[in-house]
Amino acid sequence: MVAPTLKKKYLEEIAPALKEQFKFKSAMQVPKLQKICVNKGIGEAVSDKKLVDIGIEEITTITGQKAVATISKKSISNFKLRDGMPIGARVTLRGDKMYEFLDRLITISLPRVRDFKGINEKGFDGRGNYTLGVKEQIIFPEIQIDQVKKISGMDITFVTTAETDEESYALLKAFGMPFKNKNA
Repeated sequence: MVAPTLKKKYLEEIAPALKEQFKFKSAMQVPKLQKICVNKGIGEAVSDKKLVDIGIEEITTITGQKAVATISKKSISNFKLRDGMPIGARVTLRGDKMYEFLDRLITISLPRVRDFKGINEKGFDGRGNYTLGVKEQIIFPEIQIDQVKKISGMDITFVTTAETDEESYALLKAFGMPFKNKNA
Protein backbone atom coordinates (compact mmCIF):
# COMPACT_ATOMS: atom_id res chain seq x y z
CA MET A 1 0.00 0.00 0.00
CA VAL A 2 1.22 3.49 -0.89
CA ALA A 3 1.72 6.01 1.93
CA PRO A 4 -0.52 9.12 1.83
CA THR A 5 1.09 12.14 0.15
CA LEU A 6 0.81 14.36 3.25
CA LYS A 7 2.48 11.70 5.41
CA LYS A 8 5.33 11.51 2.93
CA LYS A 9 5.53 15.32 2.79
CA TYR A 10 5.69 15.47 6.60
CA LEU A 11 8.53 12.96 6.85
CA GLU A 12 10.59 14.39 3.97
CA GLU A 13 9.96 18.16 4.13
CA ILE A 14 7.92 19.41 7.10
CA ALA A 15 9.68 17.62 10.00
CA PRO A 16 13.23 18.71 8.97
CA ALA A 17 12.03 22.30 8.34
CA LEU A 18 10.31 22.52 11.77
CA LYS A 19 13.38 21.04 13.48
CA GLU A 20 15.49 23.78 11.90
CA GLN A 21 12.94 26.57 12.54
CA PHE A 22 12.44 25.87 16.27
CA LYS A 23 16.04 24.67 16.88
CA PHE A 24 15.01 21.28 18.29
CA LYS A 25 17.92 19.12 19.48
CA SER A 26 16.18 15.82 18.68
CA ALA A 27 13.91 14.71 15.86
CA MET A 28 11.53 13.38 18.53
CA GLN A 29 10.80 16.96 19.70
CA VAL A 30 9.39 17.95 16.32
CA PRO A 31 5.59 18.33 16.59
CA LYS A 32 3.45 15.88 14.66
CA LEU A 33 -0.24 15.30 14.09
CA GLN A 34 -1.55 12.62 16.48
CA LYS A 35 -5.23 12.41 15.54
CA ILE A 36 -8.15 14.25 14.01
CA CYS A 37 -11.51 14.15 15.84
CA VAL A 38 -14.67 14.93 13.90
CA ASN A 39 -17.68 15.69 16.11
CA LYS A 40 -21.26 16.59 15.25
CA GLY A 41 -23.77 17.63 17.90
CA ILE A 42 -27.39 17.00 16.93
CA GLY A 43 -29.65 18.94 19.28
CA GLU A 44 -32.88 17.96 17.51
CA ALA A 45 -32.09 14.28 18.20
CA VAL A 46 -34.05 14.62 21.47
CA SER A 47 -37.31 14.59 19.50
CA ASP A 48 -36.22 12.62 16.40
CA LYS A 49 -33.92 9.59 16.89
CA LYS A 50 -33.39 9.13 13.13
CA LEU A 51 -31.31 12.32 12.97
CA VAL A 52 -28.49 10.62 14.92
CA ASP A 53 -28.44 7.75 12.41
CA ILE A 54 -28.29 10.26 9.54
CA GLY A 55 -25.45 12.14 11.31
CA ILE A 56 -23.50 8.91 11.85
CA GLU A 57 -23.98 7.97 8.20
CA GLU A 58 -22.81 11.41 7.00
CA ILE A 59 -19.65 11.44 9.15
CA THR A 60 -18.87 7.84 8.13
CA THR A 61 -19.19 8.85 4.46
CA ILE A 62 -17.03 11.96 4.89
CA THR A 63 -14.21 10.34 6.88
CA GLY A 64 -14.20 6.80 5.52
CA GLN A 65 -14.31 5.36 9.05
CA LYS A 66 -17.34 4.17 11.04
CA ALA A 67 -18.68 6.90 13.32
CA VAL A 68 -20.28 6.23 16.71
CA ALA A 69 -23.15 7.94 18.53
CA THR A 70 -22.37 10.43 21.29
CA ILE A 71 -24.39 9.62 24.42
CA SER A 72 -25.60 12.23 26.94
CA LYS A 73 -23.99 11.94 30.38
CA LYS A 74 -26.75 13.53 32.44
CA SER A 75 -30.42 14.49 32.31
CA ILE A 76 -31.40 18.12 31.66
CA SER A 77 -35.15 18.67 31.98
CA ASN A 78 -35.17 22.07 30.21
CA PHE A 79 -33.81 20.41 27.04
CA LYS A 80 -36.00 17.29 27.44
CA LEU A 81 -32.72 15.37 27.63
CA ARG A 82 -32.39 12.05 29.47
CA ASP A 83 -29.24 10.31 30.66
CA GLY A 84 -27.99 7.85 28.02
CA MET A 85 -29.80 9.38 25.00
CA PRO A 86 -27.85 9.61 21.70
CA ILE A 87 -27.30 13.32 20.93
CA GLY A 88 -24.53 13.40 18.33
CA ALA A 89 -21.95 11.54 16.28
CA ARG A 90 -18.16 11.41 16.40
CA VAL A 91 -15.15 9.68 14.91
CA THR A 92 -11.41 9.72 15.69
CA LEU A 93 -9.00 9.34 12.77
CA ARG A 94 -5.41 8.18 13.16
CA GLY A 95 -2.63 7.03 10.84
CA ASP A 96 -3.17 6.88 7.09
CA LYS A 97 -6.92 7.66 7.27
CA MET A 98 -6.08 10.84 9.20
CA TYR A 99 -3.65 12.03 6.50
CA GLU A 100 -6.09 11.13 3.70
CA PHE A 101 -8.90 13.10 5.41
CA LEU A 102 -6.61 16.11 6.02
CA ASP A 103 -5.54 16.08 2.36
CA ARG A 104 -9.18 16.04 1.14
CA LEU A 105 -10.16 18.73 3.66
CA ILE A 106 -7.39 21.13 2.57
CA THR A 107 -7.48 20.57 -1.19
CA ILE A 108 -11.17 19.95 -1.90
CA SER A 109 -13.56 20.76 0.95
CA LEU A 110 -12.37 24.07 2.43
CA PRO A 111 -12.11 25.83 -0.96
CA ARG A 112 -15.79 24.93 -1.54
CA VAL A 113 -16.92 27.07 1.42
CA ARG A 114 -18.93 30.11 0.32
CA ASP A 115 -16.98 33.40 0.50
CA PHE A 116 -13.89 31.55 1.76
CA LYS A 117 -11.08 33.83 2.89
CA GLY A 118 -9.17 31.35 5.03
CA ILE A 119 -9.69 29.74 8.41
CA ASN A 120 -9.39 31.64 11.68
CA GLU A 121 -6.16 31.20 13.63
CA LYS A 122 -7.94 31.80 16.96
CA GLY A 123 -8.99 28.13 17.28
CA PHE A 124 -5.87 27.07 19.22
CA ASP A 125 -6.35 25.93 22.82
CA GLY A 126 -2.97 26.89 24.34
CA ARG A 127 -1.66 23.31 24.32
CA GLY A 128 -0.99 22.97 20.60
CA ASN A 129 -4.39 21.64 19.50
CA TYR A 130 -6.59 23.36 16.90
CA THR A 131 -10.38 23.20 16.48
CA LEU A 132 -12.14 24.22 13.29
CA GLY A 133 -15.88 24.67 12.96
CA VAL A 134 -17.58 23.79 9.66
CA LYS A 135 -21.04 25.32 9.19
CA GLU A 136 -22.31 23.06 6.38
CA GLN A 137 -21.66 19.38 5.73
CA ILE A 138 -22.31 19.91 2.00
CA ILE A 139 -18.78 21.29 1.44
CA PHE A 140 -17.59 17.68 1.38
CA PRO A 141 -17.87 16.15 -2.11
CA GLU A 142 -18.85 12.75 -0.61
CA ILE A 143 -22.23 14.17 0.47
CA GLN A 144 -24.98 14.18 -2.18
CA ILE A 145 -26.70 17.56 -1.82
CA ASP A 146 -30.09 16.30 -3.05
CA GLN A 147 -30.20 13.66 -0.26
CA VAL A 148 -29.50 16.14 2.57
CA LYS A 149 -32.59 16.75 4.70
CA LYS A 150 -31.08 19.38 7.01
CA ILE A 151 -27.90 21.44 6.72
CA SER A 152 -25.77 21.06 9.84
CA GLY A 153 -22.22 21.74 10.91
CA MET A 154 -19.46 19.90 12.72
CA ASP A 155 -16.28 20.47 14.69
CA ILE A 156 -12.93 19.15 13.48
CA THR A 157 -10.15 19.02 16.10
CA PHE A 158 -6.50 18.52 15.19
CA VAL A 159 -4.56 17.03 18.12
CA THR A 160 -0.79 17.55 17.84
CA THR A 161 2.26 16.79 19.97
CA ALA A 162 3.25 20.47 19.85
CA GLU A 163 4.01 22.16 23.17
CA THR A 164 2.84 25.63 22.10
CA ASP A 165 0.28 27.17 19.74
CA GLU A 166 3.12 28.70 17.71
CA GLU A 167 4.60 25.25 16.96
CA SER A 168 1.15 23.84 16.15
CA TYR A 169 0.40 26.79 13.83
CA ALA A 170 3.70 26.23 12.00
CA LEU A 171 2.92 22.50 11.64
CA LEU A 172 -0.61 23.01 10.27
CA LYS A 173 0.55 25.87 8.01
CA ALA A 174 3.26 23.56 6.59
CA PHE A 175 0.60 20.93 5.85
CA GLY A 176 -1.20 23.59 3.79
CA MET A 177 -3.99 24.75 6.12
CA PRO A 178 -5.34 27.97 4.57
CA PHE A 179 -5.15 30.34 7.57
CA LYS A 180 -6.35 33.94 7.10
CA ASN A 181 -3.63 36.47 6.41
CA LYS A 182 -2.86 38.39 9.58
CA ASN A 183 -2.41 41.60 7.54
CA ALA A 184 -5.79 41.37 5.78
